[in-house]
Amino acid sequence: MRLHPTLIALAAALALPLSTRAAPSDLTVVAPYVRLSPPGTANTAAFMTIRNTGNSDRKLLRVESPVARSVELHSHSNDHGVMRMRQVTEIELKAGVHTELKPGSYHVMLIDLRQPLQEGDTVPLTLSFDDGDSSRIDAPVRKPQTVIDADSGTAPAIRMQH
Repeated sequence: MRLHPTLIALAAALALPLSTRAAPSDLTVVAPYVRLSPPGTANTAAFMTIRNTGNSDRKLLRVESPVARSVELHSHSNDHGVMRMRQVTEIELKAGVHTELKPGSYHVMLIDLRQPLQEGDTVPLTLSFDDGDSSRIDAPVRKPQTVIDADSGTAPAIRMQH
C-alpha cells in the first residue's frame, strides 16, 4: 500500500507541533493582583508571577480585560537615573524560571479604565501566549504596599515617569 505524499506531509505537520509545544500546564500564574489607583486616576497596573515549568521558552504576547479600553505590556528602564516606563511587544518566559511582573519591572498596564476600581473588586484578565494558548485569570484589586524605611520610620517617595 502506497501512502499519498499529501497525507504524509499532513501527518508530519500535525506531529511536529505536539513535540515542540509546551503543555498548557507548564505555565502557571501565581498571586495576580491589580493595584488600586487613587480617585480620579484612569490607569492602573496588574502584577503577577508566571511560572514556566516546561522545557521550552515561552512568550506572553498580549493581555485583554473588559475593565480597560486599552491593555499593554510594559517594562521600566533606568534612563540616566530616571525610571521610565515603556511598552514592550512581549514578555519572555524562560523555561524553568519564574518571571515576576512587579512594580518597577515588567507589568500589565490597564489604560483608560471604564469605571473606577474598588478594593476587593475582581478584574478578569486574559493572557495570550506565543503558541496560541490563552489563560483567563481573576486578579483582585488591592491597595499598593508601602515599604517603610527602617531608619526614619517613613515610607520613601517613589518617582516614576509614565
